[in-house]
Amino acid sequence: MISITNYSLRGDRRILFKFSDGTEKTIDFEPFIGDDDLSKPLLDPAYFKKVALYENGRGIYWPNDYDFCPDFLHQHEADKKVLVKEKN
Repeated sequence: MISITNYSLRGDRRILFKFSDGTEKTIDFEPFIGDDDLSKPLLDPAYFKKVALYENGRGIYWPNDYDFCPDFLHQHEADKKVLVKEKN
């Protein structure tokens, strides 16, 4: 099972994760923040910095119990915009 071995904040809403399999990934949490009561507090940079790691690296969480499991974070890929050139 994948676990988070370390993490560090990278800007207002990005976190760099290191996983037990040696991979590293930076995730922008902006897409996970909406108008709902659970995720909206993360818009405040001071609140976002309150992120913590569950025991044994089994996920991250904020004081209001908004959380993410390591498997999701490890497999998550942000939507990528691809520019395709037309052939003449």
